[in-house]
Amino acid sequence: MSDATGIVGEFFSLKEGTDADLLAMQVGDFYEFFGDDAETVADELDLKVSQKSSHGSSYPMAGVPVDELTPYLKGLVERGYRVAVADQHETEDGHARTIDRVVTPGTLLETTEAQARYLTAIVEDDDEWGVAFADVTTGQFFVTNAPDREAVFSELYRFEPAEVLPGPTVRTDDETLDRLRERTDASLSLHSTEDFAPGRARHRLREQFGTETIESVGIESEAAIAAAGAVLSYVAETGQGVLASMTRLQRYGAGEHVELDATTQRNLELTETMQGDPSGSLLDTIDHTVTSAGTRTLRAWLQRPRRSEEDLRSRQDGVAALASAAMARERLREELSEAYDLQRLASKAASGSADARDLRAAADTLTLYESVRGIVADAPELADSPLADRLDELDRSAIDDLAGELDAAIVEDPPGTITEGGIIRRGYDEELDNLVERHEAALEWIETLPDRESREHGITHLSVDRNKTDGYYIQVGKSEVEKVPDRYENVKTLKNAERYTTDELEEREREILRLEEQRHELERDLFEQVRDRVAARAELLQDVGAALAEVDVLGALATHAVRNDWTRPELRDSRGLEIEAGRHPVVEETTEFVPNDLYMDDDRRFLVVTGPNMSGKSTYMRQAALIVLLAQIGSFVPARSARVGLVDGIYTRVGALDELAQGRSTFMVEMQELSNILHSASEDSLVI
Repeated sequence: MSDATGIVGEFFSLKEGTDADLLAMQVGDFYEFFGDDAETVADELDLKVSQKSSHGSSYPMAGVPVDELTPYLKGLVERGYRVAVADQHETEDGHARTIDRVVTPGTLLETTEAQARYLTAIVEDDDEWGVAFADVTTGQFFVTNAPDREAVFSELYRFEPAEVLPGPTVRTDDETLDRLRERTDASLSLHSTEDFAPGRARHRLREQFGTETIESVGIESEAAIAAAGAVLSYVAETGQGVLASMTRLQRYGAGEHVELDATTQRNLELTETMQGDPSGSLLDTIDHTVTSAGTRTLRAWLQRPRRSEEDLRSRQDGVAALASAAMARERLREELSEAYDLQRLASKAASGSADARDLRAAADTLTLYESVRGIVADAPELADSPLADRLDELDRSAIDDLAGELDAAIVEDPPGTITEGGIIRRGYDEELDNLVERHEAALEWIETLPDRESREHGITHLSVDRNKTDGYYIQVGKSEVEKVPDRYENVKTLKNAERYTTDELEEREREILRLEEQRHELERDLFEQVRDRVAARAELLQDVGAALAEVDVLGALATHAVRNDWTRPELRDSRGLEIEAGRHPVVEETTEFVPNDLYMDDDRRFLVVTGPNMSGKSTYMRQAALIVLLAQIGSFVPARSARVGLVDGIYTRVGALDELAQGRSTFMVEMQELSNILHSASEDSLVI
């Protein structure tokens, strides 16, 4: 169907077959939106609306060029819309259109944000809660179970999902849905009830990760299994093709991370201030990372502090080593600033959306890994540090092999699209080399044609050019047309010149077009084969990307520690908190801060802080909590000295905001937060 009536009818027919909010349908060189979809897209993205007639009716129409769809998709999805994409496929009868993928807030691959974009499923089963988080841009996949709804909301606040799939019982619980809408910015999407069935979900998990992985990870909760399986089926249904990048299933439980409920994360302003501004948060203050993957990792460390003393001491050793090796640290940061986000590349390769520039950047970053490793090995302060151990964990041979193949295959500065040609290096494929030589020889014949014709016929104003209308042509100035030989065939008359062709020129043009088509087709096939091999090494790319990100984070923490005179805290596997000349890590950046002490132990476990308004009580209390939190991500802390007993949770009841719109006064908010602390905190928790 190619007429306007058919196109509009086909659009609405396809739209009826999808539950997406919007449909982008390819019509030749454009993706078109019709009807209400066109009005919505125009309002959201400031597009021009025109009118298209169909059966006597007029429909709003808006369109974007095929090559420019991605930024428009990104803009719509980040506003919470689910967008179906119908691509045009050539057939023997003309062309057909089918919906090949649905882009949703939780499955958007094309993002430039450093922050992870999690797709989340929540399941309640007999008072047991299961939660799964998948970041399709990096392939990360986390599963956990929670004792109650409050614990689920704490996890949602940690991960900040872009899209949530409520399970069958959750979607009928008005109170939970209302709180989801109030407490998160995530889009809520309904997904097939059958895909939450534990049996089907377990089968999907086994297909994706293998039976041995499921058993070794130890996921026993039916609710957690249902949530994980639902996420996998949803990603598969969207057609984004990123399942191949999800190579690891990671289970985490309460014993691994410090509990931080949503109120605590908000009150401590970990990633944004109480006003919702990232500037002025703890993350903003200490983030000296030079890569997007490093920023993402640091955010995760702050939102999920660890309880393992061994892991924390290893991180501290890394920070200490980098703090003492100023020149090596700066060299590392300079090298890392050129690193590409390999974790996200793995997902793009798996989905088939990685282009030649992505693969070129991957080759350069894999090569950069060896440079980073060399800097660490050559610095006496770093050679025996956890940084060296972390980098040595990787399979250097596999890294070198993949980097070598990519370097051999992809040119140094490839074009932006895989349809332009000029992607594959000479020497990579003999058949392609032969085509390129023949193509270049044909082009050279064209390039030398003007000189040959001018000399042979004595024509001074003669040129050869090419355009879409006339193809290749010989142009001769009007003053010399009498010198044109009989074999020249006139094709166009211009004001000051005549255009001609010859049988030989037309034959060369056909040869060039034929060779260009063969060359581009072969190059595309070779590129896709290389990309498929990269996708098959997704786990390796993720491992290298994670290692480089961790080095970046440790370097950032060392940089901040050196610049701000932070000290290494002494970690203790016992209750107690001793801070000498402590400071608030954010407030000290903008204020002449007066350091203060804090001392607590088994005999002094409860302190009441009093004083007039604006005297610094809240700052003093938050400072204590932030020093403990920083210690439990492996960072140095703002103090002359600090001895920190590891905690299992940090809970706050500091300040309050009225939630009158939800029918909750300040007093009610305070009482509910205090009730949550009393139910959640243990004897090893820090409560302020």
